[in-house]
Amino acid sequence: MRSFVFESMPARVVFAENAIEHLPREIEQLGARRALVLSTPQQEALATDISRRLGQRSVGVYPHAVMHVPIEVARKAREEAARLGADCVVAAGGGSTVGLGKAIALESGLPVVAIPTTYAGSEMTSIYGLTEAGLKKTGRNRRVLPKVVIYDPLLTIDLPVAMSITSGFNAIAHAAEALYAENLNPITAMMAEEGIRALAQGMPQVAKNPRDLDGRSNCLYGAWLCGAVLGTTSMALHHKLCHVLGGTWNLPHAETHTVILPHAIAFNYPAAPEAMARIERAMKTPNAAGGIFDLM
Repeated sequence: MRSFVFESMPARVVFAENAIEHLPREIEQLGARRALVLSTPQQEALATDISRRLGQRSVGVYPHAVMHVPIEVARKAREEAARLGADCVVAAGGGSTVGLGKAIALESGLPVVAIPTTYAGSEMTSIYGLTEAGLKKTGRNRRVLPKVVIYDPLLTIDLPVAMSITSGFNAIAHAAEALYAENLNPITAMMAEEGIRALAQGMPQVAKNPRDLDGRSNCLYGAWLCGAVLGTTSMALHHKLCHVLGGTWNLPHAETHTVILPHAIAFNYPAAPEAMARIERAMKTPNAAGGIFDLM
């Protein structure tokens, strides 16, 4: 067996239907008393409901998260958190909202509680990204890793089918690239393959019936695994292309991953036979790039 190093990301994960009901308990266990709830403008209603659930432990809602975390947005959010005396941030939504929570934590060190409503997987990593003057820069810092992640499949029921599918491909991209990362290890490889399998099973279920709770659970479970492997391995060609394209032209993140992924896998196919075999086994397809394309 090849030598390897495995280092897990120390986050607490709560996965269940109606898991959102455990949020007050999780906030209390963190010792937080003044949580600021973040969202995009489109998910302000969810953020408001979460703030209501927290009662006196919430200092309000900040519904201004946007794609690629522009530095100006991050600065305003940091200022608002400081003004309100927040001692915790709750990021409810997709990668944009979790990214904003990380941007606040990067400077302030405030703990982040993530409540994902898409399959982006950012909540399981110490990776952050900020866009300034059209250039998106990413980095890794343990202080931005959410302390608690609450996965509630019921919160993804109303995610539109098109967004569900592109978000699913975003998650698959994390696992696919992890399988040929230079710092791959056996544990990460198992998690990546299982994550791809779960998403390849769940995405057609969601496409057929968006309110299929089994399909939603499969996708969210797969997204958790795929995000976790992204957090423990390095990124490669596919992610670099997507970050450059997305940050430069403000392209939608998940859609960009969806378009680029089969081409990046096809390009890398001859150089990573073991990784491709795992993808093919997970997706039950004779060709990794073709299987990803056909899943669309």
